[in-house]
Amino acid sequence: MIETALEAWRLEKLLSDEHDHRNAILSISPGAGGTESQDWAQMLMRMYLRWAQERNFNVDTIDLQPGDEAGIKSATLGIAGPLAYGYLRAEAGVHRLVRISPFDSNKRRHTSFAAVGVYPELDDDVEIEIDDKELRIDTFRSGGAGGQNVNKVETAIRMTHLPTGIVVQCQNQRSQLQNRIGAMRVMKAKLYEVEQQKKEEEFQNIVGEKKDIAWGSQIRSYVFQPYQMVKDHRTNFESGNLAAVMDGALDPFIEAYLTMKASRNAQTSTS
Repeated sequence: MIETALEAWRLEKLLSDEHDHRNAILSISPGAGGTESQDWAQMLMRMYLRWAQERNFNVDTIDLQPGDEAGIKSATLGIAGPLAYGYLRAEAGVHRLVRISPFDSNKRRHTSFAAVGVYPELDDDVEIEIDDKELRIDTFRSGGAGGQNVNKVETAIRMTHLPTGIVVQCQNQRSQLQNRIGAMRVMKAKLYEVEQQKKEEEFQNIVGEKKDIAWGSQIRSYVFQPYQMVKDHRTNFESGNLAAVMDGALDPFIEAYLTMKASRNAQTSTS
């Protein structure tokens, strides 16, 4: 009982931000490098699916674009469970892979990158105003590379927010209406995140604090060869159990990040 109470208190301290209790929307995009990077993006998607499975979280595939040869071109997942966004916000950023590429006949070592975005899934209690005039909505046929999986009706939705250039799409539902609802769900989350980042930048400019590593910066490296190591560059936490991490053992990395953030927030509030 004492251990349970201590754990609840500890989680409350680490996950006390406004939206930590919400479900999460997680997007994965490969960097330059074609098939190699697309394969790495799919490996990351599997890692997060295994992490969610271990926690009995529900995962909804909002959008998934398979690669031409292997891997994925992009993926957007809805992950629902207690404190899902609070945990997964530790994963936002660029993830780096170093390995001998299975796609290189000369067995050379390659470095690949994939970007992970994490957004809180917003309920109706959070107002995000989106003018219909600021949206461009395109429809297209959903499906994979061909065959029976190709939908002959244009049910897939691509939604563009013209002022910001943010593009989201949804093609995994059977009807155009369902895909439109799914796309709007992701668009609201991304626009909210943009506004929060603006506020954070304004605050940091005022107090003179150095911004945290975020989108476009490498946050973690996964080295398969010549040795096996996963290292988070924000916290310096590392693990030599590469197989376990790729199977979803992310909690030590998440805990280290949240502890670091809580420590920084405490220092900022007392300064």
